[in-house]
Amino acid sequence: MKTARFRFEGEVYEAEAYDYGLEVDGEVYAEMDVELLPPCEPSKIVAVGRNYVEHAEELDNVVPEFPLFFFKPPSALVGGGGEIRYPAETDDLHYEGELGVVIGERCRDVAEGEALDYVRGYTCVNDVTMRDWQERESQWARAKGGDTFCPVGPYLVSAADIDPSDLDIETRLNGDVVQSSNTRHMAYSVEEIVAELSRYMTLEPGDLIATGTPEGVGAMERGDHVEVEVEGVGVLENEVV
Repeated sequence: MKTARFRFEGEVYEAEAYDYGLEVDGEVYAEMDVELLPPCEPSKIVAVGRNYVEHAEELDNVVPEFPLFFFKPPSALVGGGGEIRYPAETDDLHYEGELGVVIGERCRDVAEGEALDYVRGYTCVNDVTMRDWQERESQWARAKGGDTFCPVGPYLVSAADIDPSDLDIETRLNGDVVQSSNTRHMAYSVEEIVAELSRYMTLEPGDLIATGTPEGVGAMERGDHVEVEVEGVGVLENEVV
């Protein structure tokens, strides 16, 4: 099952998403007529760095001996169809297509074998990054935490319908494929990520985990159209302005 959140005439709705539109209590809305919102409302966004060997290597890094976590603030969220703002403070704004994991139940100290029981579903994420700033400082709040630096959506697909261990991920820039990989190449699986993260903090319903990006990251320019597609989940599309 796919769900989406949207705003229509000032009201926010959560809908079931179908090929023919977004359905709320029997009423159908066309996606072109609404403002798509992020499909979750996280208290926190936790991302995983260097979780694909080839991506770590392309940035002259190595995969860490444990998952490398960092935060993006909820103010970074933007939905499918929303605009990615290109800040004046950077000359090197990058796309990073990723699988997003949305928590469904409050949890702490979860065993790896039970971790997926606490997942509500999966979505698409673009971990937008000011690469020049990432290289200038050891903490990434500035490089990865800006407004609109976390496009997510457009849908949330039920965890019961997805095997996160074997999903194709593709990023396209102005129609050209720039990233193409599969979640089976992640150094740390979704189960490992959720279990490890829950050792240190309570995960709340709606919290979003971005599981890392594969190789092929690169620069976006103003006017570019970027798409992140995760197999079985959907296509996240945003314009850079």
